[in-house]
Amino acid sequence: MSRTDQKKVNPEMLVEMIPFLRRYHKKVILIKYGGNAMVNDELKKQVIEDIVLMKYMGMYPVIIHGGGPEITSMLELIGKKSTFVEGLRVTDKETMIVSEMVLSGKIAKDLVARISSYGIKSIGLSGQDGGLIVAGQKNPELGYVGEIKTINSELINKLLSEDFIPVISSIGCDEDGNRYNINADEAAGKIAIELKAPVQIMLTNIEGVMKSQGDEMKVIPRMNVNEIDDYIEEGIITGGMIPKVKGCAESVKNGVERVYIIDGRKSHSLLSEIFSDLHEGTIIYQ
Repeated sequence: MSRTDQKKVNPEMLVEMIPFLRRYHKKVILIKYGGNAMVNDELKKQVIEDIVLMKYMGMYPVIIHGGGPEITSMLELIGKKSTFVEGLRVTDKETMIVSEMVLSGKIAKDLVARISSYGIKSIGLSGQDGGLIVAGQKNPELGYVGEIKTINSELINKLLSEDFIPVISSIGCDEDGNRYNINADEAAGKIAIELKAPVQIMLTNIEGVMKSQGDEMKVIPRMNVNEIDDYIEEGIITGGMIPKVKGCAESVKNGVERVYIIDGRKSHSLLSEIFSDLHEGTIIYQ
């Protein structure tokens, strides 16, 4: 590469990052990884680069991932139709097996390999590993869909102290060894609370929580937890967004300073949120 092809570092931009580096240095950043950022290769590469950079800058990223579209695709391959109730997948034994294969096998292994390629230690965990997520059945009508009882934060903190980036699949296990599919948004919130993370970032397929304004749908930039029930009653928050937003509110009520719901389709959206006060998605706060 010739000198003319090389890019010069902008010192002013680096200096402007100091307040944010100070704010998040040696702090847990809980990232719920989902949406298009999981299925688009270029976006996936950018998300991994963002997470690796956070780690090299002294932060402690923890990833909890979903995999709904991939699970649906795999079920379709075996001729099985997916059914949802209030955004949660009805999960029989066969669906549970497929979910575990996709989440703990395909997705987790891929993310760990990509992170490791940058020289960072990473490890994939299912919620059943080391009793990480102890769960029980949420509702018999939903089958093997779990509700979290406890999180083993000791295991995650041990891995963070050894410089690993944990990549956690949203599978839980009860005392009898039964495995459950856990809503990844719910798991993200519970883990963020247990790790005392100041920030929880939710990557999605939309710009944020949307509200109709005239003929347009616009992002609600800031949302106090006390407003959420009203938004649900008014039909502004619907479907799969209900458990997502309720989970975010639970996080904030239990010690997480802010939850960001951001558009994972945008280039380097994670870094844009961490190193800027110009937030583009929805901030949930108390």
